[in-house]
Amino acid sequence: MFTATGDDWAHRAATLTLRTRMFIDGAWEDGAAEPLAPVSPRDGRTLPTIAAASPADIDRAIRSARVAFDSGVWSRLAPRERGQRLIAFAQRIHDNAEELALTISLEMGKPVREALQTELRAVVTCFRWYGEAADKVLDEIPVTAPGSLALVTREPAGVVAAVVPWNFPLTMTAWKLAPALAVGNSVVLKPAEHTTFSALRLAELALEAGIPAGVLNVTPGAGHIAGRALGEHPDVDVVTFTGSPEVGRRFLGYAAASNGKRVWPELGGKTASLVLPDAALERAVRATADGCFYNQGQMCTASSRLLVPRAQRDRALEIAAEVARTTLPADPFDVSTSMGAIVSEKQLAGIAGFVERAQAEGAELAAGGAERFDAVEGGSYFAPVVLGVTPQHEVAQREVFGPVLSVIAYDDVDEALSIANGTEYGLAAALWSTDLNAVHTLSRRLRAGVVWVNCFEEGDMTIPFGGVKGSGFGRDKSLHALEKFTDLKTTWIELS
Repeated sequence: MFTATGDDWAHRAATLTLRTRMFIDGAWEDGAAEPLAPVSPRDGRTLPTIAAASPADIDRAIRSARVAFDSGVWSRLAPRERGQRLIAFAQRIHDNAEELALTISLEMGKPVREALQTELRAVVTCFRWYGEAADKVLDEIPVTAPGSLALVTREPAGVVAAVVPWNFPLTMTAWKLAPALAVGNSVVLKPAEHTTFSALRLAELALEAGIPAGVLNVTPGAGHIAGRALGEHPDVDVVTFTGSPEVGRRFLGYAAASNGKRVWPELGGKTASLVLPDAALERAVRATADGCFYNQGQMCTASSRLLVPRAQRDRALEIAAEVARTTLPADPFDVSTSMGAIVSEKQLAGIAGFVERAQAEGAELAAGGAERFDAVEGGSYFAPVVLGVTPQHEVAQREVFGPVLSVIAYDDVDEALSIANGTEYGLAAALWSTDLNAVHTLSRRLRAGVVWVNCFEEGDMTIPFGGVKGSGFGRDKSLHALEKFTDLKTTWIELS
């Protein structure tokens, strides 16, 4: 329950201390690249400039991570002790959750309520979960002949580069950091340019929780400079990346051109929410619209395509439009706000462009429009849009990363599956039906890494998250994520 008001949050934001320097080897450092000049999407205010990493700065951070790794101060610490420190880290995050939530809201426009109650809760849960799992990663003893003994052990990979997006800045960071640290790696984190302040504060809390200097370094900077330097560096063993397909494929190229390091990409999505004729239409449409508009539509899993039987199309458009009209942007600092600001003016213009082109292509506009929304003076706001489209419309094929829902009619189930699977992406899908046979049969035919049935965006830390096709092949969450950051070693012993 919130006790602070919107004015309280605004006052706290005005006096908030923001970290603005790189965090390398446990100390604040200046960067040699052109500083970042962030702007708050809430009201367009200019935020403090942030030191940005040059390739030489990236090299320094990687060397710090390598020294820490080779020293064994973390990599050879007992797994139980690593776990306890990760749990202590989670507690430090919990204790500073309001500050972190406010920082996220200020830097990327997320409603402070959502940042606190959803994002920070998820971050704390993630670090606690992997802290508890750290001493439960078991090795193997295969059955061999009596005169020999074989051991299969998991060892930390070494230095991990984590490159994370801005839409869920600390959640995505936790999904990368927690498993990598749990098994003993050192990490160099490059946050998104829009959401660097929260990442720098997170690093400070890690040091306070007992994670040794050099084990976690944070190097802000432009993707084409700092990100590329991480991808090309020969002393990075693993890259874990969440972002656009274009940039993710660049990292695969960087790896191929350098040391062949592993790259684990999660590259966006174009989620189809497939409603079968027997489903409760209103429930399915409302959940899909909510899933499309949540976080201002800035989610790789946003349910941006609603597939309905042709006879139900018009009613589906009406229901979705009603949701859109009652889900309007407002001040992110207002505790009643459910939709905040778009992360930047560039992103807003891109979203508006999709809507304009869709209308030019003949799409039916059921709610919203291409104009910016007036919520807070100077801010970047965009009201939800509902469009009736065909599968061939650009807006039904490409990832908009904004609150734009495309409603598509189908004539039979085979056509619906063809539409659902008919984009380059394969991250997530939703299926709505009370027919158990249809649920099992069709969920297997959906080409997606995650399928939700009669719900949307549900799950917990025990299940893996990731996609197929153009959405990449990285997996976050669950014990499976630990596999990304470890190497298997086989030891064969001849017994005398």
